[in-house]
Amino acid sequence: MVKSLPARSEVNVEETWDLQSLFASDEAFHESLGSLQQEVDTFEVNYKGKTEDAASVIELLEAYAELTEKFVPIGTYASLKISTDQTDNDAQMLSSTFGSAAAKVNSTLSFVTSELLALPEETLVQAMKDSDEFKVYLEKLIRRKKHQLHPEVEKTLAAYSSTFNAPYGLYNTTKMVDMSFEDFEVDGESYPLSYVSFEGDWEAETDTGKRRAAFDAFSAKLKDYQHTTAKTYDMQLQMEKTTSDLRGYESIFDYLLFNQEVDRSLYNRQIDLITSELAPHMRKYAKLLQKAHGLEKMTFADLKISLDPTYEPEITVEESKKYINDALGIMGEDYLEMIERSYSERWIDFAQNKGKSTGAFCSSPYGNHPYILISWTGRMNEVFVLAHELGHAGHFYNANREQNVFNARPSLYFIEAPSTMNEMLVANHLLSNSKDPKFKRWVISSIVARTYYHNFVTHLLEAAYQRKVYERIDSGQSVNAGILNNLKRGVLEEFWGDAVDINEGAELTWMRQPHYYMGLYPYTYSAGLTISTQVSKRILEEGQPAVDEWLEVLKAGGTKSPVELSKMAGIDITTDQPLRDTIAYIGELIDELEKLTEEIEGN
Repeated sequence: MVKSLPARSEVNVEETWDLQSLFASDEAFHESLGSLQQEVDTFEVNYKGKTEDAASVIELLEAYAELTEKFVPIGTYASLKISTDQTDNDAQMLSSTFGSAAAKVNSTLSFVTSELLALPEETLVQAMKDSDEFKVYLEKLIRRKKHQLHPEVEKTLAAYSSTFNAPYGLYNTTKMVDMSFEDFEVDGESYPLSYVSFEGDWEAETDTGKRRAAFDAFSAKLKDYQHTTAKTYDMQLQMEKTTSDLRGYESIFDYLLFNQEVDRSLYNRQIDLITSELAPHMRKYAKLLQKAHGLEKMTFADLKISLDPTYEPEITVEESKKYINDALGIMGEDYLEMIERSYSERWIDFAQNKGKSTGAFCSSPYGNHPYILISWTGRMNEVFVLAHELGHAGHFYNANREQNVFNARPSLYFIEAPSTMNEMLVANHLLSNSKDPKFKRWVISSIVARTYYHNFVTHLLEAAYQRKVYERIDSGQSVNAGILNNLKRGVLEEFWGDAVDINEGAELTWMRQPHYYMGLYPYTYSAGLTISTQVSKRILEEGQPAVDEWLEVLKAGGTKSPVELSKMAGIDITTDQPLRDTIAYIGELIDELEKLTEEIEGN
């Protein structure tokens, strides 16, 4: 039974994360923010207009790196505070205070990039030769040169940074504060509904009547806010288009892919190949679900159900630790120590409460340990979710120790490879430890339904929809709720064909995804999973040498491009072979599910 969510103040503190390693209190946060603003003013006085040669470039960057490191925990604290309860007035005000201060700080500091790019390129090249530490930073800076605007324009744009972040803030406020769900009824009985309970429980509910009623009630509430949410999204899109044009990019796609360090061929191939070649496998999977549950028709509201709901073990937070440790033990003692600390030192926020951000994420502030947000419902598949977020944690735990603050973060294209890698390691571990056909079927269906469905289907279809949206924006058009609904429905219908009835409400799923406010992010999940699928196969076949290579990739952080990082792990993503191999692997898993189902039902 899904319960109504408690207020944040009512949850067990042991299920929440401990932010004291960032700041002991809100007062300490405000004090640190005030000190930083003073240091930024001093930095401007000491360095503005005084960078002339390679030595002074290095001196400037050393001081700038030190300042950036101090900025990180402040921004992280503000973000994490509001993510656990968006209804909290103090957290809202703290977040707003940070946003305003950050805009002023960024505006003041904009001279750093402007002045460096105004220097002769040979000066920057000499600084790169003289300092390995800032070589990658300066390489990336030179690459940006042709898109840099006049220093005063850059300063003005930076001053508006909190305004540019406003659509995302408005989206979250609409979703987590204003949107309140009424109970829904089935056969005269009333059931509570919330964003978290729908995505964490009701979507996977085995009772078809309750599941579909929850979907209808959830969709009806989304529909009430579709026009506001569409307008919010259009604001985000128009700002991105204006920025793309101002900076002289050929298209909005080139602008959004620039920092990912990949070209449009990798982006388009990921969407086109999966949309066309994965669809037949997933339609077969949908038919298998329909048969297993005896459904007269398979609807969009039924796609998240388990193949064998009688075999969905429940698991406590404490029990999850053993599964995680056993599965990820292959990564070595240092990695396991990080996992142990994440539990014992409360790096993870497990609680379910009103106002908490949906889904799960990992924040990895430089100079500190990672923080993971998850709403633990007790379903076994959340071991995969937690392993995923610990993959992000392990990535930055390694990269942050090995690299400076400028070099730690890799391209967004690669960001989901370490996380999905951990999901594959959990799956491989579970499969190798049981010969029971029912357990094997549960594990494989978890891989298909959790790891691949989530990353290769849900996020990929978001990417296919997102590409259609940006094509409109790039041609000078705008969007509204009706247009977004039609685009989303079209993508879903094309992928699922006649295997799934795209029932009313399915078109509104574009309203559920915050990733649309983060550029071309959704497609990177399948890109990362393509890489991690191939690397996990190597680890199964080769053992420790493949693990050691992968750990070196994690430590490299952002010092190499996605193509180079993949090559370090033995994967060539400049060809379509890794992607085709991964799609074939998903097909094999679904074939195996069919065989196991026949074997189980034949006994």
